[in-house]
Amino acid sequence: MTALLDVEQLVSGYGRSQVLYGMQLSIAAGQCVSLLGRNGMGKTTTIKNIMGMHPAWKGRISFKGAPILGLPSYRVAQRGIGLVPEGRQIFPNLSVRENLIATAADRHRKPSPWSLQRVYDLFPRLADRASNFGNQLSGGEQQMLAICRALMTNPDLLILDEATEGLSPLVRQEIWSALARLRQDGMAILVIDKNLAPLLALADRHYVVEKGQIVWAGDSDAFRAEPGIQRTYLGA
Repeated sequence: MTALLDVEQLVSGYGRSQVLYGMQLSIAAGQCVSLLGRNGMGKTTTIKNIMGMHPAWKGRISFKGAPILGLPSYRVAQRGIGLVPEGRQIFPNLSVRENLIATAADRHRKPSPWSLQRVYDLFPRLADRASNFGNQLSGGEQQMLAICRALMTNPDLLILDEATEGLSPLVRQEIWSALARLRQDGMAILVIDKNLAPLLALADRHYVVEKGQIVWAGDSDAFRAEPGIQRTYLGA
């Protein structure tokens, strides 16, 4: 399959501390991919490098066949990547509706662009909370808002860093169901999360990260067939 996003031999770090040692992964159009690994292994640094939020030292990143490594984050977003960041980072003093329209855009003229009604259909409780400020929402509602804010940019690839961390089981299920709908509609997704069962049901392919490099890659059936992968690389 032709890659939508291609990360090759990415090397990165902070100050004198190297974090990534030749990170590589690939995502095709319409594919859902997970990035798995313990805390501190380089998953979020990889996302920050992709999004232009932190400079990589070496390597290549291409999106839709064009290089994006070194572009500022707003340019990466304009190319068609929507980010749901760790910590959500919604605007606390804007209403739900204002958060959604603040960065909304349809730069690539999608045949069925995301609208307020469409994101409200995905998460109906946001419609009920449309006039509430961001800081008046629960953690789960804030995560729903962060997802929908990214969708309102009409991305070709949606990236979620810690998709359901710290959320109640009921809210987690709502989010996994929404991501399954997006996948069925052909959205390419890169997701980081610690909840394996829904990830194995959702994603086409998994990359396991250990000390800044990929140590295993395969589909869900292959992952289930190798229980040692979870014990070795995903345990506490």
